[in-house]
Amino acid sequence: MLHLCYFPVQWKYAQIVMVAKPGKPPAEASSCKPISLLRIMSKVFERLLLHRLDQTMHIDGLLPIHQFGFRNNHSTIQPCHRVVNKIKESIEGKKMCTSVFLDTQQAFDKVWLRGLLYKLKLRLPDHLYLLLKSYLSGRYFQVKIDDELSDYHPIRVGVPQGSVLGPLLYLLYTADIPTTQDTLMVTFADDTAILSSDPDPARATEELQHHLNLLQNWLEQWRIEVNPTMPAQVTFTTRRDIYPPVNLHDTHIPVKKEVKYFGLHLDEKITWKTHIKTKRCQLELKLKNMSWINTRSQLSLDSKLTVYKTILRPIWTYGIELWGCSKPSNTNILQTFQSKMLRMISSAPWYVSNQTLHNDFEIPYVTEVIRIKVNKYKNRSTVHSNQLIKTLFNPSVDRRLKRLWPEDLAQ
Repeated sequence: MLHLCYFPVQWKYAQIVMVAKPGKPPAEASSCKPISLLRIMSKVFERLLLHRLDQTMHIDGLLPIHQFGFRNNHSTIQPCHRVVNKIKESIEGKKMCTSVFLDTQQAFDKVWLRGLLYKLKLRLPDHLYLLLKSYLSGRYFQVKIDDELSDYHPIRVGVPQGSVLGPLLYLLYTADIPTTQDTLMVTFADDTAILSSDPDPARATEELQHHLNLLQNWLEQWRIEVNPTMPAQVTFTTRRDIYPPVNLHDTHIPVKKEVKYFGLHLDEKITWKTHIKTKRCQLELKLKNMSWINTRSQLSLDSKLTVYKTILRPIWTYGIELWGCSKPSNTNILQTFQSKMLRMISSAPWYVSNQTLHNDFEIPYVTEVIRIKVNKYKNRSTVHSNQLIKTLFNPSVDRRLKRLWPEDLAQ
């Protein structure tokens, strides 16, 4: 296959299994989640080809440094931290930071194949380009619902869903997304954040609008559509000035006071108050559906602790490297929930202290979890191959506010 630059036709057929979403009308197509199933041998070869591509072309060198999605040793916390760092610099420098958060609509499904092949031909050697051209062309899909099968239909757009190479092909297709020197761009696969900071609100908005104009032309050229429900403009500042709105495709981007970015709720002043309250509500809702963990449960004590550690605790520990700098009055909201859980699990009487429960179960307090997680995160970041990640904990501006930021949590 590598010698002939040929991908077998038998491996180009995908079966789409429709999985019903709970609580949705079964008669509507949007109520089902499609899962694309490909041949196992196809995925084995794709894994080998991905390794060959990395050896030949050094994939990291083909991708922009601000792209954090589908890359080794990269996570969602890192782009969030980069956004928070930019906001910190603006707030500490008495600037106003205006930002836009965008999401591509059906990113993998609507990739323009001719455009993708054009970019691959520019970046890859001829033999790898011809092999990927054979891999992408002449593909078909079949839909399966229960025991019923549809006819096969050709796939004319999009990268193969459920494939090993699909994410890389999408990253290569969007690698030339425009950037400017006056704005900060952070991308994770198809999610894009653009931030502009300046003491003058009008100037910051002008720089952001200029970047959006370049982005609009790029989106139209490569036939990429933005999810109309996702765009949001958020102003991060401690001042009360009002930012002018910005436009994309001649439409005002909705102005919001906070945005949910990779599971983290970012408010105007980055207090993390909204995020922590949201996580507490999620924990209470999850616990309500787990009546079998209450004091009358027949589960053993070890099993209850395992349930808490594997199901409930990850809900509030996600992103703790960033929101851990919140005020104690906020972090105590989650500490109260943890103490309540330990008391429920052990059926401890009122006179047993929370300190005793934490010591006996070897469960660290929230403040201790923050310290452990942040130190591990800092150690990984300072030796990272991506320069943007390596400098996340470097002090970049003079401090004027008496508040903590994520880098202050590391010891």
